[in-house]
Amino acid sequence: MVTTTTMTTSIPMGNMTTDPEKQPLPNGPPQTYTSRDGKWKDSYDPEPNAVSQMDLVDDGDENKERGNWSNKADYILSCIGYAVGLGNVWRFPYLAFENGGGAFLIPYIVMLVFAGLPIFLLETSLGQFASQGPIRIWRCLPLFQGIGYTQVIASALVGIYYNCIIAYTLFYLFSSFTSDLPWRTCDNTWNTGDCVDTNSLKNWTGNISDRVSPSEEYWDRYMLSRSAGIGEPVTVKWQLALCLLLAWIVVYFSLIKGIKSSGKVVYFTATFPYVVLLILLIRGVTLEGALEGIKFFIVPKWSQIANAKVWKDAAAQIFFSLSAAWGGLLTLASYNKFKNNTIHDALIVALTNCATSVFAGFVIFSILGHMALKLNLTVPEVAKSGFGLAFVAYPEALTLLPVSPLWAIIFFLMLFTLGLDSQFTIVETVATAICDGWPTLLRQKKWLVMLTISVCCYLLAMPCLTHAGIYHVVLIDSYAGTYPLIIVAIMECIGISYLYGLRRFCKDIAMMAGYQPNYYWQANWAFITPALLTFVLIFSFVFHEDVSYGDYTYPLWAVTLGNLILVFCAIWIPGVAIFWLIVTPGSFWERLRKVTSPTDTWGPHLPQHRDERYANMANPSAGIGAKYTPNDGTKL
Repeated sequence: MVTTTTMTTSIPMGNMTTDPEKQPLPNGPPQTYTSRDGKWKDSYDPEPNAVSQMDLVDDGDENKERGNWSNKADYILSCIGYAVGLGNVWRFPYLAFENGGGAFLIPYIVMLVFAGLPIFLLETSLGQFASQGPIRIWRCLPLFQGIGYTQVIASALVGIYYNCIIAYTLFYLFSSFTSDLPWRTCDNTWNTGDCVDTNSLKNWTGNISDRVSPSEEYWDRYMLSRSAGIGEPVTVKWQLALCLLLAWIVVYFSLIKGIKSSGKVVYFTATFPYVVLLILLIRGVTLEGALEGIKFFIVPKWSQIANAKVWKDAAAQIFFSLSAAWGGLLTLASYNKFKNNTIHDALIVALTNCATSVFAGFVIFSILGHMALKLNLTVPEVAKSGFGLAFVAYPEALTLLPVSPLWAIIFFLMLFTLGLDSQFTIVETVATAICDGWPTLLRQKKWLVMLTISVCCYLLAMPCLTHAGIYHVVLIDSYAGTYPLIIVAIMECIGISYLYGLRRFCKDIAMMAGYQPNYYWQANWAFITPALLTFVLIFSFVFHEDVSYGDYTYPLWAVTLGNLILVFCAIWIPGVAIFWLIVTPGSFWERLRKVTSPTDTWGPHLPQHRDERYANMANPSAGIGAKYTPNDGTKL
């Protein structure tokens, strides 16, 4: 039987023993001496046996309290999986086609260089430096802590409906296990007299814009069973409820051990889509008419470059496709080991994300070109975006291929894995924020936090599974995931550059990477990136259009609800700032100085990584409700 003697101290106690190995760290957090190990350890570190029960940490982890990625590949694949999502396949190709073809790549690359990459590096560097989630990371600047709450709430709202889209892919995936795809003909019970399938199209004399395809009626009348409006009395579609339940079960068991389990799942979910895209591309380019489709995608229309809307669309696409400002990148990076080069990581992930979007464009338009030829239509007449591409146009194109059920299974399995990766990080962002808020109580029970999140999100998603569900999905997507995140990104740049201090931030990065970011990064953080994002925000407000779905216009009460969702996401930014200004003691200017200075708990999580600037740092493991003491406010 092993016995252990412990004694705790909050100050250096070198006079207690002459053995150097038994000395507590000077200027460090409270420590406990254990006779079993014969060494001092941080008194806030969890007991190894307690943590290992859920395998949240292992012997190779540098941070024994929060855990680290098992290896660099886990982190990189998780970032790629988070950034590369459904939008890369169903939004970018159509945007490029609509905004000048190959010419669209110019504003797209410009926005990547001056907006996407800088935000990506800023967030990953912050998260890795302090090993904290999106809320506690703002100990570096308490006045801006509301940014973290906005990120977590926006992620939670998106996580509710995003898994519903994953449930759609499961519905189509299961429906593809048949000898004859159900959306190939108009001979089904849900079809109407307006339906015209590919075999009847040659003899059809009507206007092509009035044609209703079998795939459109399958999506609209069978899978969604869409009602006439968002306010009509509806019931939950039980098939979708079961698909969503399966989706949440997969997400839960993939995240049950946090990054230790999800970091292994992404080896499949992050790489499988590339295998499928390659297979679909090889099949697509061998089809008759594929070249015409690809031409519509890549042939540049140079006149479009002068259009401000093209630049706005490019900035919005690169910003959202990289998943910047959601808090997910910050969360993933918070589990890195301290001496990791975030600059290299940002380049790898961002370039992979953009290359995937272009690659997916070739895949989509090669098939659409073949479809246009077979139906005797033009490519613009068959090209769609979003739900219309993933669940209407492309499924119809697949029916024209030999062994069409096989291609449908491959395609929808790819969409399923693309969505899962993003959902993993969305849920992990919320869970990390909760566990970091109450570390002593919840960190060792992360499985319970994940279970609670999964059950709550599943129940809250019920309106999205009714006959009016698609209206709810579009409403949340239009308001929760747009303006608040652009505002967050602008404030991150301004806060870090001008209040925390750009010089100090660059020194922090140098502690991890070994060198400071060059002037390209610094100029973007301080001037270019916030200016570009401000342009996007203003342009979006000036040319704002109320949410709609196809020809359906939302009623005033639904638009008002959408605006309330937007306000609910963004109100935390000024609300938390006002809270800190009220509860902080001193005159107004003293309070303002304190809440724009890092707290005494800000800095590298582990003592061995702290330089002289953070030598007197307090215990960084304090949770929500702890009293934070501002430091002297000096900007180094």
